[in-house]
Amino acid sequence: MEFDVVIVGAGPSGLSSAIKIKQLSQQIGTDISVCIIEKGSEVGAHILSGAVMDPKAISELFPNFLEEGAPLNVQVKEDQFVFLGEKSHLKLPNWLLPKCFHNKGNFIISLGNVCRWLASKAEELGVEIYPGFAAAEVLFNDEGAVRGVATGDMGVGKDGQHTDGYQQGIEIIGKYTFFGEGCRGHLGKQLISNFKLDAAASPQVYGIGLKELWEVDEQIHQEGLVIHTAGWPLQNDVYGGSYLYHLDKNQVAVGYVVGLGYKNPYLSPFEEFQRYKTHPFIKKFFNRGKRISYGARAITAGGLQSLPQLTFPGGCLIGDNAGFLNASRIKGSHCAIKSGMLAAQAAVEALSQERQLDELNEYTTLYKNSWLYDELYRARNFKPLMTKGLKTGSIMVGIDQLVFRGKAPWTLQHKKPDHQSFTEKNQCNQINYPKPDGKITFDRLSSVFLSNTNHTENQPGHLILGDLDTPVKVNLDLYDCPEQRYCPAGVYELINQKGEEPRLQINAQNCVHCKTCDIKDPTQNIKWVAPEGGGGPNYPNM
Repeated sequence: MEFDVVIVGAGPSGLSSAIKIKQLSQQIGTDISVCIIEKGSEVGAHILSGAVMDPKAISELFPNFLEEGAPLNVQVKEDQFVFLGEKSHLKLPNWLLPKCFHNKGNFIISLGNVCRWLASKAEELGVEIYPGFAAAEVLFNDEGAVRGVATGDMGVGKDGQHTDGYQQGIEIIGKYTFFGEGCRGHLGKQLISNFKLDAAASPQVYGIGLKELWEVDEQIHQEGLVIHTAGWPLQNDVYGGSYLYHLDKNQVAVGYVVGLGYKNPYLSPFEEFQRYKTHPFIKKFFNRGKRISYGARAITAGGLQSLPQLTFPGGCLIGDNAGFLNASRIKGSHCAIKSGMLAAQAAVEALSQERQLDELNEYTTLYKNSWLYDELYRARNFKPLMTKGLKTGSIMVGIDQLVFRGKAPWTLQHKKPDHQSFTEKNQCNQINYPKPDGKITFDRLSSVFLSNTNHTENQPGHLILGDLDTPVKVNLDLYDCPEQRYCPAGVYELINQKGEEPRLQINAQNCVHCKTCDIKDPTQNIKWVAPEGGGGPNYPNM
């Protein structure tokens, strides 16, 4: 199949780029063909975000987005920022908060539902969207330019043999190919390595975001309330915090973000999230409530200094696949939308000149002259400062944002990637997490059940170990098998039966495609690749 532009990923960046291409092509009286392939079973199935959305970008794409039915239904009415002690809490007055923590004019949303709406608008404009098809391979021409992607074969058994349901993957060819796979996209990762796109960038750093959706007592529900917390249960030297967003229909989205640069291999982001909900200030929201969904996703948090080169011959990176997220605002969807629109402008200009398979340098130029660059520039020192500890970091961020307005005459760099941050187990204290009560706190498997995660069981594994002995000989020996703790879905299980050598069992059926293992594995021995299309979570309202 051949198109003018091929887009990998029906997230906010991919959908927005497709829409913008079609809008611009109508304005200049040409027909530009656009195809989006999406590994989720439907658009939105793999989309997970907090999320409070700044409407700045979507209003550029659709000036009348509310009148056109965009599901931005709940406007933020109140902001709270709270520091938590083990039993205490301190609510900061809003006048003390930097501008990045103010959400007036923003909307509490389900990003999955926003993407479903964007997909309907894209299809109205003639964009072809194919959910359930995973891009498995980047295709190159003889000169080394990207000429498209190939989808994965369907119906291949664990033994590598074709089953009765075998269907060969297809090549989807484009004059330009956009990669909007989200954080740590497996093709984006290959492209960054292949073209050395990160040669001039600071190491990329990440966080893992865990989220639950609850129905709560209507007497405790406050539509439009936004609460962010820092502090307990994390130690001072661990970057992280929570969000609690009150949607409509008595629903509350609660989530926890832990920076993946943490040192103690005994730390479990999932258990930290569950423990956080037991704090007296937080627990009151969930008494008499019901948990209705769960999910997890890594986020790219390095900021401006960690952005790779955006373009390469034949294509570009957009959205969180490149790292367009403002960690200081805990927001990325508006950045993703804007990056997709800028890439679209560059592609339309190139196609109007009958170019193809070259480098879209205009995209980089447009980005550097946009409000997106200015916003990320002002936020660039937030993450490096917060790695200095909660107390010190908070004071320094306050100075950076309130005194210098984000324009201090220096840019701090990230020192090393997250997988290099573990301290050996014999130098760390174990963490004893309480057992879940099944009411406020839960285990991994019951949580994964709520994510509607499913994979065809008889398919090759999509979590590849480069060396089968490393999990025991290195990870278990030095770090007490941290895979079983940093994975939020119970994929990695240490089997240590009496009289047998310990071994790592991979329960790939549980995988929610968060990519944390690909990021945090200390030896980078785990490689995440796309499973058969349509597999993974099916988030209904996340």
